[in-house]
Parts: sequence; C-alpha cells; structure tokens
Amino acid sequence: MDYKELVAEKIQKNINADLQLDFIEGLIEIPPRPEMGDYAFPCFQLAKALKKAPNIIAQELKDKIGKDYFEKIENKGAYLNFFVDRNIFIKNVITKILEQKDKYGSSSIGKDSNIVVEYSSPNIAKPFHVGHLFSTAIGNSLYKMMSFEGYNCTRINHLGDWGTQFGKLIVAYKKWCNEDELHKNPIKELLRIYVKFHKEAEKDPELNEEGRLHFKRLENGCREEVELWKKFKELSLREFKKVYDLLGVEFDSCAGESFYTDKMDAVIDEIDKKGLLVESNGAKVVMLDKYNMPPCIVKKSDGATIYATRDLAAAIYRKKTYNFSKCIYVVGMDQSLHFRQVFTTLKLMGKDWADSCVHAGFGLVRFADKKLSTRKGDVIFLEDLLNRSVQRTLEIIDEKNPKLENKLQVAQKVGIGAVIFTYLKNNRERDIVFDWNEMLNFEGETGPYVQYSYARGKSILRKAEYIDSQADYSKLNSKEEFELVKFLNNFRDSILNAINKLEPFMVTRYVIDVAKAFNKFYNAHSILNAEDEAIKFARLQLVKATCHVIKNGLNLLGIDVVEEM
Repeated sequence: MDYKELVAEKIQKNINADLQLDFIEGLIEIPPRPEMGDYAFPCFQLAKALKKAPNIIAQELKDKIGKDYFEKIENKGAYLNFFVDRNIFIKNVITKILEQKDKYGSSSIGKDSNIVVEYSSPNIAKPFHVGHLFSTAIGNSLYKMMSFEGYNCTRINHLGDWGTQFGKLIVAYKKWCNEDELHKNPIKELLRIYVKFHKEAEKDPELNEEGRLHFKRLENGCREEVELWKKFKELSLREFKKVYDLLGVEFDSCAGESFYTDKMDAVIDEIDKKGLLVESNGAKVVMLDKYNMPPCIVKKSDGATIYATRDLAAAIYRKKTYNFSKCIYVVGMDQSLHFRQVFTTLKLMGKDWADSCVHAGFGLVRFADKKLSTRKGDVIFLEDLLNRSVQRTLEIIDEKNPKLENKLQVAQKVGIGAVIFTYLKNNRERDIVFDWNEMLNFEGETGPYVQYSYARGKSILRKAEYIDSQADYSKLNSKEEFELVKFLNNFRDSILNAINKLEPFMVTRYVIDVAKAFNKFYNAHSILNAEDEAIKFARLQLVKATCHVIKNGLNLLGIDVVEEM
C-alpha cells in the first residue's frame, strides 16, 4: 500500500474541486518531526479553487475524511496531519517488501517513455582518468533508476574520437612513438607523445598547423590518417573495457563523434536554408546575441567542423532513431554554455523537441594540492585509483577480519563501491575532494558503512535457525522499529525524486539513512535473543526487509553488496 497515494485519494474524494491525484500527491509532505504526523497536506493551493481560507479547508477535510489506516488526523492551521496506524502500517510495508523483494521500489511510471542517457564519453587515445568516473557513475545510476521505474532507456557512450587533437596525435606518433610501448601500454604511450607534442609546440608553433592539416586529411578520408586513427581507437577501447568491466558498466551504443561525420553536411545545409548561418571571421556560425550567448560555431575558418556541429547532428539522429521523450547529457559543468548554444540552435532550426534535451552537469574531481591536466600529463588513471582502493580495503579486512573467506572478492566489491559511492554522495554539481580515510571509513556516511550494514543483517539471518513467515508485526512497537519501517516505506519516493531532479545522491543519502536507522534498531533491541519467539520472528522479518531495500538501493547506484565483511 502506498500511503502517500492513500492520503491523496482521501483528499481528492472529499474536496469539491477537479484536481488530479498526481497534483494532490505532489503537495503531500513528510513532516520534519514525528509529533507533527507521518504525512502532512498543506491546504494553501486549494484556497483559490474552493474560495475558502486554508485553515477552514483543513478543518472541513479533517471532519470528512475517514480514519481507515490512520490512528488519527489533525488539522494545525492550514495543515492536515496524518498519523498512521502503526500496526497496520508496519505489517503492510514489511509484507510488501518481502513479497516484491528485488522489485520493491519499482513501478511502471515510465511506461512508453523513451529516454536517452549519454554518459562516460572518454576521449580516444587519452587516459580514462578519475574525472570520467563522475559522468560514468551518474549516468549509469540514472539509467538503472529510470529502467527500474519502467522507462525504456538507451545508454550511449559518445566517445571523443574525432577532432583536431587527432591531427596533433598523428604528428606526435610519426615523430616520437615507441611501438613496443604502444602495444604494451597503449594509453600511457599515447599520453606521453601527446604531452610531448604540446611541449614541442610551445617552442615550434608550426606543429599546431601541421596537426590541423593532418586532421583535415583525416576528415577527407586519406588512407594513412584513417588507418592511424583506427589503430588509436582500437587500442583505446581495449583499455577502456578493462575499466568498464571493473565497474560493471555497459552501453547500448558507442557511437562517438566520428559516427556523425557523414551526417553533418545535411545539418549545415538545413541551418543555412533556415537563414541562420552567417560568416564571422571566415567561420560559419549561428548568431545567438539575443540569447546573451556567443555565436555557435558550425564550421571553422579552415573548413573543419567542430564538436558543436557533431552534437547537433547527434541530437537530430537520436530523435529520429530513438524518438526520445528526454535526452540527458551527463557532461561536466564547464560545458554548460556549449549545451545552451546547441539546444538553442536546435530550437531555432524548428526542433521543438530541443526542450527535451537536458544537460546534467557535474563538478570537478580534486586531490589536495594537485591540479589535473591531460596536456601536461598530470592525470590519475581511473584503473589505478580503483585498484588502489581495492588494495587499501583488503588491508583493512586483513586487520579487522583476517579469517574472512573470499577476501579479495569482498575487497573488490567494497573498494570499488566506496569510490562510486563517493562520486554519488552529494549533489552532482559539487566538487569531489578525495580523502582516503573518509572514503573507506566503515563507520561514517560511506559506501563501506552501508555495505557493512547489509552484511550485518545477512549475518543475523544466517544465524537464525528458523524464521516464521507468519510473524506478528504488532510486536514491533518501539520507536526504533517504527522509524526504520518509515524509512523503508520511502524508497520509491527517493528514486522518483532522484529521477525528477537527475540527482542520484538522493538515493545515496536514502540508503545512508536506512543503514543508520537499521543500526539504531540493532543497537537498541536484541534480535536473536529477543524476550520471546514472536518478537524474535517479527524482528527477523524486519531485518530481512531492510536487507532487500539496502541491496536494491545500492544496485541502483551501481554498487554490489557483500554477504560478509
């Protein structure tokens, strides 16, 4: 039973106004303190429709609404406060979780709605570094949440496999590449020569012009350039797969920028026919002055395209191919202007669906006293970071539980989960500053803390010789038990809020709250040695329900659970 929906139905049934159930449900609040009720409905927005003061509406609704499933209903000023019948509430929530298991929290709300999520999108021939995990973790989590709620989602890895940098890399390859190193460690060797190119170009600017010429030849399909470009791409994808396998991340499409090279001329022609294309310093641009933006460059002065051109072509292709109701770009905040220019240009082209294109930006990844730069070679490889986290976790396990079986497997899930959790812990626009001690803390608001809470619950269930499925839930009458069940009931709301705001951290914070509530319950009450069998079985069912919810929540974040720690 969905109690928010129940409250909304009771209100809709007892007001003399034509208001949609979804609208009413959207107004329902969770009070900040238990004494204010379990659900609250503010009557302010009914005042105009009913032509009455909000406090009078609240009083009238209180007198009309039946108390089925509720202990009491109070009106406090303009608010109508609902106090659930605890026995019925606890029984309904736990029963629902145990029946639905891995499906608990899911719905068909997204049925018939197509969503495209573009994320990760590393650059070919460059390191898959710590910054790329921000996009990868957010996008993967949004995909999982939306799919869980019934949306038809397509995962796109828009690889950075085109652009002037490939002309520069071709120059660097021809001048300085070590073939043996390239095949042993392709990304590091490509990074080395890319960095060397920029150092040499500072002394000899003609190298930049040479790079531009090689890219133009690549665009024109010249054999040597195309073969080298394919080589760089194949070597890079092989290395990227290692990281994706560690993270458990997959894609439905890896159509990168190069995929749109034969689709750009048609887009440029369409922009021109709309009378939008003008010349500016030799380049072809769309003027966006009236929108307080610089021009959107479509073709550079040397005739080469730019990534805005490719994004325009990609958006049009995706609309035709996937007929999306929303296309989400999980790309850093530094690209905000770029996406505003692209979306505005699409709108000027008459593509009304441009309003369905959304940029979900994110912040920077920082290490104390360390600034990252690919051009200078100052990067931290993501694979190295993940392996380091696994190794540190293994050291902690060796110290705390040296006899644990499958230690390496557990360390891998916990170590990688800790890194992902760190990226998804706060609002995506906030920067991340890595702190190993905090990230791998088993007692703080961290991934290991939540995973440990799940493992603790599973340990209790393993130790129980028998669990009566016909538990008497009226025995769960303590404050800690009720508060835990209230959190478990809010799972679907946390997912829908995360989807609506494109903020996975709402589910991350939710599983932290569930873990905290579970540990409060665990510390306050004996479970296996409860005062009688009826209480013991009811508490075991609550533990089982909690484990289901934590597991489902972590899965939506792209994090595996562990049965023992």
